[in-house]
Amino acid sequence: MTRTPGGRLFRTATGHDLVLTRTFRAPVADVWASLTEPERTARWFGPWEGDAAPGRTIRVQMAYEEEQPWCEVRIEECEPQRHLAVSMVDSYGAWLLDMTLTETDGTTELRFTQHLTTLDGVAETGAGWEYYLDMLVASRDGSPRPAFDDYHPAMHSYYQALAAAPCHTGPGARR
Repeated sequence: MTRTPGGRLFRTATGHDLVLTRTFRAPVADVWASLTEPERTARWFGPWEGDAAPGRTIRVQMAYEEEQPWCEVRIEECEPQRHLAVSMVDSYGAWLLDMTLTETDGTTELRFTQHLTTLDGVAETGAGWEYYLDMLVASRDGSPRPAFDDYHPAMHSYYQALAAAPCHTGPGARR
């Protein structure tokens, strides 16, 4: 199946933000639970363990990666049902991620942002987040789990072109 990439890059004072969105016909509390409850994150990203609170570190298993590695994820900010910011360091580098939820008339939008200090590897990163966010969609609506080959290398050229294009500051970009 052909997937259409939708990520966007915005220039910031410290680098770039890679922003992807998904929309759910569900209340914000239900979407929040998909992002924060271990049994629900296990369906699309992987399970986690630990005492989840701002300033604390939990262990997350990346269940859909080769060797299913465990990594430490620090919870930087948490405003229940609105905003979650986490950071992690793994063999691919440092990751600073923001997830912001907005509900309007029973429909919730997830704005997923990775704050980048370099555009190196953005083609792989963008395709990877597209895959995981579509895994989130599938876990919520019962659709078949997507195949990673529909994302990488299929989306590689889209994200390479995005990184090569002049970036601009857009909505929600950090200044």
